Amino acid sequence: MNIVKAQSSIPVIVQDVAEAPATPRSAVKYAVEAIGTFFVVFTVGSAVGSHSPLTPLAIGAALMVMIYAGGHLSGGHYNPAVTLAALVRRRIGPRDATAYWISQFGAGLLAAVVVRAFVDPIQPITTMTLSGHRLTAAFVVELLFTFALCYVVLNVATSKSHPVNSFYGLAIGFTVVAGAIAVGSISGGAFNPAVTVGAGVMNVFAWPTLWVYLVAQVIGGVAAGVASLGLDPDDK
Repeated sequence: MNIVKAQSSIPVIVQDVAEAPATPRSAVKYAVEAIGTFFVVFTVGSAVGSHSPLTPLAIGAALMVMIYAGGHLSGGHYNPAVTLAALVRRRIGPRDATAYWISQFGAGLLAAVVVRAFVDPIQPITTMTLSGHRLTAAFVVELLFTFALCYVVLNVATSKSHPVNSFYGLAIGFTVVAGAIAVGSISGGAFNPAVTVGAGVMNVFAWPTLWVYLVAQVIGGVAAGVASLGLDPDDK
């Protein structure tokens, strides 16, 4: 099922900037974004606490299945940087984008609180601290893989060149898997502002360094939207 085609006559992720007043359909989209983001952030905290070598696969798989579960309803962003990229690419309007961000950050914070209450006491989480060159390296890799993730989403899940496909969830999930394996030891492999803030609450990341992640992820999301516009301007 295609993320774009499975929507109503005006797909969620490719709607015009001018939007109608909120409807029950809008509430469904926001709820789906909250559910998907909750399970992504909860999986991050639980998997990190378990110290499993399969942590990157668990996180990518959680994202993948949530995209397949809710992509036809909300577009399956579950990531404020992806929503930002879609906004720049004109695949979502500003009102919906703002509501998505509220849903995503709210669900991420709730998931972090649940992890702190039920997972951390059993599987203590070690805080990643960054300084010096490693801080710069974390900024660079978070920017690059956030760009890669948003770029993949825009091209496999919103492009009209793929009117019917079933690979979008795998492509997006495995982008996260690849990034987490490649640079997880450098930055922790967040690539998602909701995950970043949730990781701060879960003590995965140190609060004084969160700005590095958030700035890199915002730049990566904007850059992906601009790149998609520039490389495929006819896909409107």
